[in-house]
Amino acid sequence: MKKILLLAFVCLGIVSVQAQQLTDSLGLNQNTAQRLLNSNKGLTVGGYGEVHFNQALDGDTYNNGKLDVHRIVMLFGYNFSEKTQFVTELEFEHVKEVYVEQAFIQHKLSNAFQFRGGLMLIPMGIVNEYHEPNTFNGVERPLIDKYIAPTTWREIGAGFTGNVLPASLRYQAYIFGGFNGYDDGANFSGKNGLRKGRQKGAEAYVSSPNFAGKVEYYGIRGLNVGLSGYFGKSSSTLYDGLEKSNEAGLAAADSSVVGMSMIGVDARYTYGGLHLRGQYYLNSLSNTTQYNEFTGSDLGSSMIGYYVEAGYDVFKHLDNVKTGLIPFVRYEAYDTHNKVDGMLAKNDAYDVKAITTGLTLKLTQNAVLKADMQFVKSADADEYSKTINAGFGIMF
Repeated sequence: MKKILLLAFVCLGIVSVQAQQLTDSLGLNQNTAQRLLNSNKGLTVGGYGEVHFNQALDGDTYNNGKLDVHRIVMLFGYNFSEKTQFVTELEFEHVKEVYVEQAFIQHKLSNAFQFRGGLMLIPMGIVNEYHEPNTFNGVERPLIDKYIAPTTWREIGAGFTGNVLPASLRYQAYIFGGFNGYDDGANFSGKNGLRKGRQKGAEAYVSSPNFAGKVEYYGIRGLNVGLSGYFGKSSSTLYDGLEKSNEAGLAAADSSVVGMSMIGVDARYTYGGLHLRGQYYLNSLSNTTQYNEFTGSDLGSSMIGYYVEAGYDVFKHLDNVKTGLIPFVRYEAYDTHNKVDGMLAKNDAYDVKAITTGLTLKLTQNAVLKADMQFVKSADADEYSKTINAGFGIMF
């Protein structure tokens, strides 16, 4: 019996490693930064970019379309040794805005234990980590990754990551600096959620460190399932220089802080030409009554968002065809006023449903043309607004 169990565990380990290798080959477990980290070269260069056209449609009015070089991103990686590496990501948005999106050092102790520190992506959901334009359908990123988990969401922090190969698990666990919740005014609101509180590593201040972590399972062929979490409090400039004996000042500072507990569940599955993915976020916020009364904002005490998406590569089974054509449809919903506390009234304008359907043409694995139609409706609207989107994206 013991020999049978031992043989079963050995076979399971072999299958798990093979599944991990297969998942990586499909690109489900690698973004551009991870590809640089896997390189054996001293200096490596990568990048991605996308150019968009957006045209709102309204039967009663004329609307100008918008043409935008949405982002051009250059990544540079350097291997100091087999164990110590550095990755940085420089982003140019809308031609004129420049950001450092990532800048972190990694030291590998083993496959299961690697230290990371610096400006890093918060490991929440799918798109915040895998947002290169050839990795998702649709010209624009899903709405829930703008209003619930504010992609691209990155902060300065440190922690550990690694792969537990026998269990087909990848984990990440970090301590980060938190959101800027208050600096002479509220940065959180019902309209924008937490988005305007991102500090992005730019002279960021910290009055409360936060924890973020994620576990991904990839042991089944073509499947990747993730569970992520973010826990802590927002930071406030009112604590800076505050005397500990100043009770009134401390009460005001405490009122400018919001506690948050965000849970994310996501899944991606590829079988032949079939592409399925889904994502769910639930963010529970505390101290919102005091925050709203102190700042005059309208932040909800709970935010929720989810989407499901299906696509099929109609060229998948054609011989000698290296391109791909994926018709897809995505349904998503989010509500930044899922719950409200105190005297705050729920605003139906923040309860939004959206349907996006279109085509992704893969000229190669890393160069795509995209077009879609998006229908968006809030609970207080009578009909859906409509937008045509088109563009191209590349990654290398």
